Amino acid sequence: MPYLFTHFKEKITPDGEQVYFGISRDGFNWEEVNGGNPVLTAKLGEKGCRDIEIVRLHTGGFVIVTTDLCVAYRYDENLNLDWKNINSTGSKCLRMWKTDDLIHFSEERLVHFGRDDFGCMWAPEVFFDEETEEYLIHWGSTVAETNYKHMSIYCSTTKDFETFSAPKLFFTKDNEILDSHIRKFGDTYHLFYKNAEHPPMNMHATSKNLFGPYEHDEDFEKYMDEKIKNPGSYEGPTSCVLADGRWCLFLDFFGCEKEKMGYVPFVSDEPGKAVFERMNEGFSFPYGFKHGGIIEITDEEYERLKNM
Repeated sequence: MPYLFTHFKEKITPDGEQVYFGISRDGFNWEEVNGGNPVLTAKLGEKGCRDIEIVRLHTGGFVIVTTDLCVAYRYDENLNLDWKNINSTGSKCLRMWKTDDLIHFSEERLVHFGRDDFGCMWAPEVFFDEETEEYLIHWGSTVAETNYKHMSIYCSTTKDFETFSAPKLFFTKDNEILDSHIRKFGDTYHLFYKNAEHPPMNMHATSKNLFGPYEHDEDFEKYMDEKIKNPGSYEGPTSCVLADGRWCLFLDFFGCEKEKMGYVPFVSDEPGKAVFERMNEGFSFPYGFKHGGIIEITDEEYERLKNM
């Protein structure tokens, strides 16, 4: 069962903040695609792609969705960033491409969701609701109402990635949250997200309803707090079911250009059982890779991408 990992690279130059592909036969040993060069390069808006998400459409083909932002263009002379300014003046759009074969792509689009009061639309992910045959796009944003000081998760639905519902609040807490990731196993929805503070670490919550309410998983928080060194340094959760049937949660260790890490795997022995252990052994990627998403692909798609 091959996999495709869409991601960007953490670099101080704009070429890192573009769309990259990695492929794997088992979900643990990854190969670069296109010689490690970008597969897609942004030309519109902020001219950068961060937080790369890919979804396979139930009607055929794929959609790639990204944050429309390039922080490399916002560094000062000392390579410092004003994140508060980015959270209030970042893009009000998400970037999208469509493709039938993962090789040839549509024209790049910036999608505006009708809300100019968003500070920046961060880390989009897509969940397909089989019951309604709609796609839930969810992302993190600050809003003007809170003077861009409180990030929550917002969402919109679409059936075709052409028309979209008006954004609404999906999930929020007293503290800022970001980087939402949703999986469903059986009748349970699993929501992973990052607490910005109090405490700063990844969290897990569950619900029997896609739109909640979600119940906090205290055991997962305890594991992150007690077993993981510097738990606040991980973000960007994504996951897949490995070829051997285990559930692998990937967390992005940010600062990978310095630490040479990037994503780190945490493995559960069965899908839906949120009891994970970090498992670096046997995991390899040809370079540090940043915030992205994983889908299963066919053998034919794997070979096609390998020869890109």
